[in-house]
Amino acid sequence: MSVALTLVGAVVVGLTLGLLGAGGSVLAVPVLVYGVGQPMTVAIPTSLLVVAVSSAGALLPRIGGGQVRWPVAAVFAAGGVPAALAGAAVGRALPEWLTLPGFAVVMAVVAVRMIRGGESHGGACRTGAGRVDRRRCLPRALAAGAGVGLLTGVFGVGGGFAVVPALTLLLGLAASEAVATSLVVILVNAAAGFAGHAGAADLDYGIALTFAAGALLTSLLAGRFAGRLPEKRVRRLFAWTVLALAPVVAAGAFA
Repeated sequence: MSVALTLVGAVVVGLTLGLLGAGGSVLAVPVLVYGVGQPMTVAIPTSLLVVAVSSAGALLPRIGGGQVRWPVAAVFAAGGVPAALAGAAVGRALPEWLTLPGFAVVMAVVAVRMIRGGESHGGACRTGAGRVDRRRCLPRALAAGAGVGLLTGVFGVGGGFAVVPALTLLLGLAASEAVATSLVVILVNAAAGFAGHAGAADLDYGIALTFAAGALLTSLLAGRFAGRLPEKRVRRLFAWTVLALAPVVAAGAFA
């Protein structure tokens, strides 16, 4: 039964990352804890390993299309990596009953902001010619990256549920650019979060590799179709998906 749930979770995580560039470990952590029966101390680093691998798969089809805004991703990740390592120490100290409800609150806030935010063009990272202005982008990208990295370390998620709205609503990237760029940030943050958590946990690498392989293959396939979705639909689908999952994740902590 745990193997079947692992494979189902892997497919859903891969689809979410491949199509939306975010949301993978929103499902990975609950599946590992409540489906497979892993404690949070094991599920969190396992989830981060899965998300790192599957986000790499989802990223590959987008690199050739020039959708990734590398300067933004680099600055975002520079703020996120040290924060993810610090957040991992905080996350290990939090009780399990507090972690998932807190995560659900963050999910709901981000989703509502995206739903109400409307279209966003010409944000802090945009010049009049539509290019990325690194100087104007730097302070916001560092601050946003640190915030996302902290969430990654504390909650054991890649942070895409916060990266995508930050890139679209705060930094002015188009939806397709935000999704592609978020995958780079997710990959780096998840790797840092994994490094911060893995030493304190005895991982089941059989489950981890099965989950990661399924998510990777699914994200590779899903990533090839993502560019056909309209920007508005991508953003709203992401927001409503996160909002719908928030109460499920919160309720799981008390199951």
